[in-house]
Amino acid sequence: MGFSRAQLLTFQDAEVPDLIGDGCRLLFVGINPGLWTAATGAHFARPGNRFYPALAAAGIVDHVIDASDGMRPQDRDALLRAGIGITNLAPRATAKASELTVDELRAGAERLRDTVTRVRPRVVAVAGITAYRTAFGLPKATVGLQREPFAGAELWVVPNPSGLNAHETVTSLAVAYRAAAEAAHR
Repeated sequence: MGFSRAQLLTFQDAEVPDLIGDGCRLLFVGINPGLWTAATGAHFARPGNRFYPALAAAGIVDHVIDASDGMRPQDRDALLRAGIGITNLAPRATAKASELTVDELRAGAERLRDTVTRVRPRVVAVAGITAYRTAFGLPKATVGLQREPFAGAELWVVPNPSGLNAHETVTSLAVAYRAAAEAAHR
């Protein structure tokens, strides 16, 4: 499946439902859906996004999920069986995360608190240090386990898997994701 730029732009401001099932132990939090994600209805769907290859390399799932055409039911089930959930700080799709306002990210942190209180995962892993710093008002935060829990869950900041985050590799992402997953399964 492919999309023209004009087709993708029709998904500006669309929302993508959370992928969260019963037994969610590790909740990954993206910044917001990209236009490709909104078009397919599958999180981290843009071709070249390294999220699913990193999950596989970390041993969190047993194969690389290809969500670029949408999430296959068996892949969705594999994530849910593994105790993985996916949500976003900001719900609206944009071409670039930089289109989000500070207020949107801060409101997203509050929405996330409500979600974590309801779902009760052991670990929350926010994918993106810059968005985390803004959303949580912590300009000096670093990647890794955060000092304070968040709504009863361990809070981790992990690298963003976007191809725009060029200094990260599938291997380095896998190391960070594995650490959060190990904490979630303790």
